[in-house]
Formats: sequence, C-alpha cells, structure tokens
Amino acid sequence: MGKTQRRSGLIVLAALPVLAVLLSACVGGGGQGSGEAGTARAAAPEKKEPVYVRFADILTNPVIRVAKTKGFFEQYGIDAEIITFATPAEGINSLFIKQVDIAWGADFPVLNAVSKGDYSIVAATGTNTDASAAKWKLFVRDDIRSPADLKGKKLSFLRGTFQPYLWDVYLKEHGIDVADTEMIGQGSMDEAYVALRKGEIDATWVSGAAILEKFYALEGVHELTDMSKTSVRIGGAIVASNEWIREHPEALADALTALDEAAAFVKSNPDETAEILFKEVKQPKEATLQDLETVNWNVGFTQESFDSLARQKAYMVETGIIAEDFDLKSKLNLDAIRRAKPERVTYSG
Repeated sequence: MGKTQRRSGLIVLAALPVLAVLLSACVGGGGQGSGEAGTARAAAPEKKEPVYVRFADILTNPVIRVAKTKGFFEQYGIDAEIITFATPAEGINSLFIKQVDIAWGADFPVLNAVSKGDYSIVAATGTNTDASAAKWKLFVRDDIRSPADLKGKKLSFLRGTFQPYLWDVYLKEHGIDVADTEMIGQGSMDEAYVALRKGEIDATWVSGAAILEKFYALEGVHELTDMSKTSVRIGGAIVASNEWIREHPEALADALTALDEAAAFVKSNPDETAEILFKEVKQPKEATLQDLETVNWNVGFTQESFDSLARQKAYMVETGIIAEDFDLKSKLNLDAIRRAKPERVTYSG
C-alpha cells in the first residue's frame, strides 16, 4: 500500500467517531441530546378546541362586532356567533330561552334578568358617564315647550329598558306625577319614530346618531332636553347564566379579555370601526363616528358600577317592577373579570 492510500485511510478512520455523534444527534431528534430546544418542544401545550359562544348584540354597538371581525375572539379560542336584537333588553331576555350565552345592556334589564333566576352579572361596560347621558335626547311635539306641558301627554318608553325609570325621575324633578301621563310601551326606537310622526305619541327618549338624524328631520317635533340634565346615569353590565359560567369559566375570562381588547381597538381606530359597521350592518360611517365619542367600553367592575346597579334595584323594587327583593351581591360573579382584568376590578364588596 502506498503512502497516499495509508494517509487517506487514517483520515476516514478519524472522521468516523465524529460522524457517529452527528448521526446520533439527528436520529435522537427531541431526545436528551437535543438540549433546551427538545425540552421546549416537549413542553409545548396542545391547542385548545375553540369554545362556541352566542353573543346578544344590537346593530349600532361596535365592540362585539369588531371583536369577531378583527379576530380578537378567535385569538382567545372563542368561536363567536352574534345574534342581533332591536334593543339590548331583548338580547338579555333571550337568555331565558337559551337563545344566547352572553348578553349586555343597561342596569335595568340586567337587574330584571338576575332577579328572575339563575343568572349573574360578570362585568360592567363602564359607560355610566355624563357624556353618554348627553346622547339620550328627549323629542317632543312642538306644542310641548316645557316639562310642565308633558302633563296629560302620551309618553313613549321602550319595553324592558330603563326608560320608565328615566321618565319617573325626570317628571318628579319637574313636579309631575307619572300617573298624570299616559305611558305607551314600544318595541324599538323605529317604532317610536313612526308613532311620533303619526301623532300617536307626544314624546320619546332616543339615542344613537343614525336614528337621531331621523328624529331631527321630523316636522312638528323638536328636542326638549337630554338625559345629562337629569340625575339619571345608566351603567351597563354583561350577564350570563350560572350554568354556562360553571361549564365555561376559562372561556368567559377569555371572552371578556377579547371584548376589552376590541374596545381598545375601537377607540384607537374609529375610521376602520366605522368601515366595519358600514360593511356589515350598513350603518352610515358618519353615524358610527358620532356614536364612538361616547360608546367606549371599559370592561371591569368598579364601586360606581355597583352603586349604579343598587340605585336601579331600589327603584325597581319600590315600584314593583321586581316583585321580590334580593341580595345584589349574591348576583355578582366576578371571578372571570378578576382573572382577565384584575386592575379594572376596584369593587371589593
């Protein structure tokens, strides 16, 4: 054998141990030889199955729709379906027949729901502000020039909403007994619009830029005042059945997190939000932009949230709207919002 052949054989023999080590590492994959990367792969959690959740909503509220359209729900493992109602109160009532899983609305319909059975308030929307109150306008026929002129008139209210409470407080503040008026229950603001146009009612409370534009255009009708000039401030809350909460505690926390992040997106991206509502529900962009000045959810639960609910409950019990009094604290289930947004829960009762 020549020198060249012997030298080549020695090189091959020297390389064999190195090659064996490399092959061992490749074959081992995520085994002990794979180090930290293998450990990380072994510890990676399995992806959870999405939880199907039905949300009650209305056409003009952007938060839930943006949460679905922009993928916030999907990001947190929520397979969301939005079921649309004329008013939040109708959405809350749909909980009773298990048509939805989560609903939201003003204190009045929320309290009505929790007083009737196995339902809990899981968070507040943080919308009980002076600016929000100013968006509720009182439209009256032209012969009504002052609150005193409302005596003996036909006053519209949306059934199942806080409006009877608003009427009661407003009239009392001006020395009028609600019994000296005729209260006409209706199902939507559009129904109230038609009734006012036809002269079937004399006054109605209205909110929402798109519908307000229609009322301002009515002949023989004018704005008398707005809710910010009363002592009424209406909070908002999110409610679900106790059965659903027990079955999906993690999904509830995830849903509240997604809603809060969607609300932050809405605040920071008004133009895109307006585009979404125009595309999906045909609401004019200008109307959405006007509503966004006050439709700012801040998902949590504060002492002010509780106080607003307590005031409403006292009125509803006093007037017989709620037949039997109940412990409001027992109707709060704040575990999910404390997990999702602990810094937003300042209520400690």
